[in-house]
Amino acid sequence: MVMRNYHIAVVGTTGAAGTELLRVLERRNFPVASLRAIGSERSVGKSVRFRGESIAIEKLADRSFDKIDIAFFCAGGDISRKYVPIACQADAIAIDKSSAFRMEPHVPLVIPEINSEDLRRHRGVIANPNCTTTVMLMALYPLHRVFEVRRVFAASYQAVSGSGTRGVEELTRQTRDAARESELLGSTPPATTRNAAAVFPHPIAFNLLPHIDSFLESGYTKEEAKMQDEARKIMHLPELRVSATCVRVPIYRAHSVAVTAEFERPLSVEQAREVLSKAPGLEVVDEPHGNRYPMPLSVTGKDNCEVGRVRLDCAFENGLSFWVSGDQLLKGAALNAVQIAELL
Repeated sequence: MVMRNYHIAVVGTTGAAGTELLRVLERRNFPVASLRAIGSERSVGKSVRFRGESIAIEKLADRSFDKIDIAFFCAGGDISRKYVPIACQADAIAIDKSSAFRMEPHVPLVIPEINSEDLRRHRGVIANPNCTTTVMLMALYPLHRVFEVRRVFAASYQAVSGSGTRGVEELTRQTRDAARESELLGSTPPATTRNAAAVFPHPIAFNLLPHIDSFLESGYTKEEAKMQDEARKIMHLPELRVSATCVRVPIYRAHSVAVTAEFERPLSVEQAREVLSKAPGLEVVDEPHGNRYPMPLSVTGKDNCEVGRVRLDCAFENGLSFWVSGDQLLKGAALNAVQIAELL
């Protein structure tokens, strides 16, 4: 079979997710005939590098998708809601990173290692799941296939790059200012309270924020609701219950999730490790006595997620607890989107 080359557009090229997408397309040698780099008005005049060439950034417009085969959207929900339909009208297939279309019944929400068959029913739009949901399901789904999950309790530890480049800059600025203040005062500042928080509602340096996205009337945040709603859709389990607490932590890259899951069938740690060791896109790093377990530093820049701290849960019958980490800009975003395009 001869692979054809594709005309590609990337919307949001200069953002954290868009930049990573270009790297993944290049690294995986995706068959690109031409690349159209699309950005906001303030990005026009800049350029990006792709396969040794400098590509000028074009302003996003209604005609941006003419003669495009695949359009990757990495620019947020408002942009996707307006321009994904336009891309589809131009006969491009849209792979959308935002939450705009994830829960639409006719839009496949796809993690290729889990539900690649759902791609067959796409109508021009395919949604990339929430990055935290993806990291969790990379470990949960293989266990579900064997032991049948009933309910899940999860706490996420999410890096600031999940909020884009501005989140990274804010952590850097607050950390630098706190260090300078510490030098002047001869002691550690209590909470970097003098730093204006622009991206996050409170200072993020030396802090934890149990607040990602807006709060709902239920008391959960939208981010936490996504973990249940998207897991149900991806796993085809409409009754699955997922109670999550999502926390922003002062690290730059890679999300982690502490998961406790209750299953229909009895299981042992040895059985769980065997299942996890055979799961695609996942590595078992589980030698606690040797201080080996998944960490954001160890998964940053890696395609695979890592799972460890696997243990029988002491509070549930047929319960298992584990810790999973993954690079949310790769498997949680860019890599997953390119894998979808490869399947297409």
